[in-house]
Amino acid sequence: MELNNYNTVKVNIKRLHSEDLPLPAYMTAGASGLDLYAAIASPVLIRSGERILVPTGIAIAVPSGWEAQIRPRSGLAIKHGLTLLNSPGTIDSDYRGEIKIIVINCGQQEYTLFKGERIAQMVFSPVVRAKLCEVTGALEETDRGTGGFGHTGK
Repeated sequence: MELNNYNTVKVNIKRLHSEDLPLPAYMTAGASGLDLYAAIASPVLIRSGERILVPTGIAIAVPSGWEAQIRPRSGLAIKHGLTLLNSPGTIDSDYRGEIKIIVINCGQQEYTLFKGERIAQMVFSPVVRAKLCEVTGALEETDRGTGGFGHTGK
């Protein structure tokens, strides 16, 4: 798949197990996320309300100044109530372990996860680090002020 109009970053990837599964891939020309696959030995039943840790069988070397974000797949969410805890999850540039996905079944039905199923997506994003500057006086005033958690209505 050609990515002519996109910024790119080189990311090294290593298979840790499940060599028979595809590497993460963009499923359409306009996709921002690479689909990740469940690298499980046998089917796993996820009961309603249950959370599990799903291995992907891969590790990556995210370049300095970048992060990989792990996000839910919308189809699994709407059709089966599956989503990810700690979402989006962050893979920092200094992490070299296996990528694992925290999946929760928010649906009312059990769900059977199979080896090779696309379970999440991974998006790469540049990182901006903040320089915190402590002040002793008031922060700059805004129209919103301290309003939060529904302050604009429904």
